[in-house]
Amino acid sequence: MPPVRTQSLTTTAPARFLLLGDSHAGPIGRAAQKAGIPFQGGPIGAGREFTDSFFTTRDTPGRRDVVFQSGEAEEHYRRFLKELGVDALPGLGIPLVATFGFCAHFVALRELWDLYRDRSGAVPPGFLATPLFGAIVRAAVRDALAFYEHSVGLGLRVLAVMPPQRVPGQSDPAVFMAAQEHIRLAVTELGVEVVDLRRRTTGPDGLQRPELCEADDEIHGNLAFGRIILAELLDRGL
Repeated sequence: MPPVRTQSLTTTAPARFLLLGDSHAGPIGRAAQKAGIPFQGGPIGAGREFTDSFFTTRDTPGRRDVVFQSGEAEEHYRRFLKELGVDALPGLGIPLVATFGFCAHFVALRELWDLYRDRSGAVPPGFLATPLFGAIVRAAVRDALAFYEHSVGLGLRVLAVMPPQRVPGQSDPAVFMAAQEHIRLAVTELGVEVVDLRRRTTGPDGLQRPELCEADDEIHGNLAFGRIILAELLDRGL
């Protein structure tokens, strides 16, 4: 995985959104920078860090907020808020765009599902449709779901961006596809707007089209992919 780099674009125009997430937020930020769209934020850590136990809530009188467990993530977050002229999430005043919880390739690691494989070595489609599978997936990303629930509860407009449809070799493609669908539904149920661009970015096999993939990389989208996401965000009024 490439190093995480934070991004922001500072202009005389006010920021249109705050971007928080893992490395999948990178192409979105780069696309906004190239297009001259003012925003604040960017990646604040790696995807694995943002599924469980990555934040706590701060509900002191007059100051409701989140605190990231990672010192680096917290430092980036506070800097972003400072650049926006606010000191806590409720004062944001602009939409929050996030990628937390959508690194389904971690949930789909082959070794995690060995117990459920049939004699052919595959995880049966019937199992992937069971409530048990859905419960396991939701448990795996429970803190990401809690983050979205908390943010919506603060009255923010929250948009969650689904990941590139790329499955690295150590992950099970069938589990990846099924898991991300459970994550999508869970996030949607919380009142979050899910940006799902699969119909526009995948081939007949359901995987990311090559021209939208980062070169020499197994999981990330490239700048062209980020531009498609940015266009969708702008179409939604950001």
